[in-house]
Amino acid sequence: MNSKNLILLILMISTLTARSQKNDDPTIYQFKVTNLEGEEFDFNTLKGKKVMIVNTASKCGLTPQYKKLQELYEKYGDKDFVIVGFPANNFLFQEPGSDEEIATFCEKNYGVTFPMMSKISVKGKNMHPVYQFLTQESKNGVLSSSVSWNFQKYLINPDGRVAKVISPRTQPDDPTVISWIEN
Repeated sequence: MNSKNLILLILMISTLTARSQKNDDPTIYQFKVTNLEGEEFDFNTLKGKKVMIVNTASKCGLTPQYKKLQELYEKYGDKDFVIVGFPANNFLFQEPGSDEEIATFCEKNYGVTFPMMSKISVKGKNMHPVYQFLTQESKNGVLSSSVSWNFQKYLINPDGRVAKVISPRTQPDDPTVISWIEN
């Protein structure tokens, strides 16, 4: 192989490598976050599962949804379904606590065992990258949305792509959600 062909081959390999590293195939699996215990949580570990991502708050009229979220997790958690909660203080300061206080509240009041992440922002200039992905079509490749209140639910298909956005007032065990989980 002459040097001209070798250079061409190297350029082709470099281009293919760069393409494979770009986010041409946007999925939730690209993210690593911190859970309430301060440990890394890698969304890549959820490949092949249906995922519900929900922003939560401890002092909201919708806070009792924790009970139904936990029931849903107990019913379907062993069937390739997981709920990931993200406490957020974006709406009327309804999640003022520290990560430790939030963990205690969730355990004590609702027996929450599904993964709960460290408190983040789900709106505005400090929006967490996971929520940038969930709300911006340019990042998720599917749809744009905005987080309207606490307990908005994002349903993620087993391929890591956004499937649906569920209103905060829609209960976690709504037939639409159950149908998506079971089918």
